[in-house]
Amino acid sequence: MRIVGLMSGTSYDGVDVVAAEFTADGDTLRLRPLGHRELAYPDDLRAEIGALLPPAATTIEAVCRLDNRLGEVFAEAAAAGVELAGGTADAVVSPGQTVFHWVEDGRVRGTLQLGAPARVAARVGVPVLHDLRSADVAAGGQGAPLVPAFDALLLDPEAGARAALNLGGIANLTVVAPGAPVLGYDVGPANALLDAAARRFLDRPCDVDGARAAAGRVHAALLARLLAEPYYAAPPPKSTGKELFHGGYLDAALAALGEPVAADDVLATLTELTARTVAGACDRHRVTEVVAAGGGVRNPTLRARLAALGAGRWRLRTTDELGVPAQAKEAYAFALLGWLSWHGLPGAVPSVTGASRAAVLGSWTPAGPSVAAPRPPAPRRLVVDA
Repeated sequence: MRIVGLMSGTSYDGVDVVAAEFTADGDTLRLRPLGHRELAYPDDLRAEIGALLPPAATTIEAVCRLDNRLGEVFAEAAAAGVELAGGTADAVVSPGQTVFHWVEDGRVRGTLQLGAPARVAARVGVPVLHDLRSADVAAGGQGAPLVPAFDALLLDPEAGARAALNLGGIANLTVVAPGAPVLGYDVGPANALLDAAARRFLDRPCDVDGARAAAGRVHAALLARLLAEPYYAAPPPKSTGKELFHGGYLDAALAALGEPVAADDVLATLTELTARTVAGACDRHRVTEVVAAGGGVRNPTLRARLAALGAGRWRLRTTDELGVPAQAKEAYAFALLGWLSWHGLPGAVPSVTGASRAAVLGSWTPAGPSVAAPRPPAPRRLVVDA
C-alpha cells in the first residue's frame, strides 16, 4: 500500500511531504521510503498563520479563509507526494496545521487543525485522512504526541532504554524500555521560542545554524526565570504548543527582568533552555541513546549542547542512521498512522496520551465512491415506508 504523508508542525515554516510503501509481513510492517520533499510556505502565508495563533484575537472569517488556503497548499503538496510515489497512491494523510490546542487544568478539551481536506481529495483523487487528534481527545487523551506509535515500532525496547526525540517547534520525547509501557510527551519548546526571538531581534524567521546563539552567552537570570515554568514540573501525560510558548511569553519573561538582554544572549539562553529541559528528561528516564529528528537537528549549536549534556550517559544520533530522513520523520510517522487507520487499527498509544482506550485515528474524506462496496444506481426518488 502506497501512502502520501504530509506534516506541518508548530514552526509553520512549510509542509514536509513523503511517499511510503507499506507491506505487512506477519507481525512485521515493512516501510520503503519512496522520497520526500520540503515545500516552504510563502512569507505572507506564514504571517497569516501567525496572525491567527494565540494569543492573537481572530474572526471566523479569518479561520475560514486560512482553512481553505491551507487546503490548496496541502493539495499541491499531496500532488507532489503522488509523484514521489510513482504516479499512484492509495491514500493521503493530511493532518493539517494546528492552530489551537485547548488545554484546561492539565486536560485537553479540544484541538483544531486547518487544511480543508476536501480540497486535497479533489486534487489527487484518493481518500484523505485528516483530523487525527480528535479521536484520542474524545477518549480522554491529550491528542498529542502521536508520533510515539511510529517510534515504538521503530525502536527495539529489548536493546535497552532508548528515546526518540523530535525537535520541531515543540520538543517531543518517546521512551521505550524493556518490560515498560511506551512513554511519550511534549517536553517543552524546541524552536518555538528561538524562532520568536529571531523574528523579534533579527527580523528573520530563524537563527540559521544557531550562529547568533553560538556568538552569545547564556543569561543566567533569564534562564532561571524560563526554567521556573510550571509546565516542566508537571508529570506526563502532557502536551503543549504555541498556546503557551509564543512570542508574548518571551516578551513577558524579558520584561520581568527589568534589564535589556542582547539579542545573541537571548538566543543562546533559549538554546540552553531547550537543551537543559530535553537532557533533564532523558536523564530522568535513564536512557542510553537518543535518536533525534526534526528541524532542530539542523541547528549545530543546539545539537552540540545536547551532545555535551548527554556525554557519558547517553549518546545522540539521528534517525538518518535508521533509514528515516531526520527532516521527514514526522511525515513518515503520519503515513504510518494512515496505514493503521486504513486497516482499522489504533494509532494512539494510551500510555502516552492518557486516553482511556487506544483509538483508531482520523476521519476519511473520500475522493469518490467507496471501492469496498458495490455501487448502486443513482436514486431518482425517495419513498418513506411506514
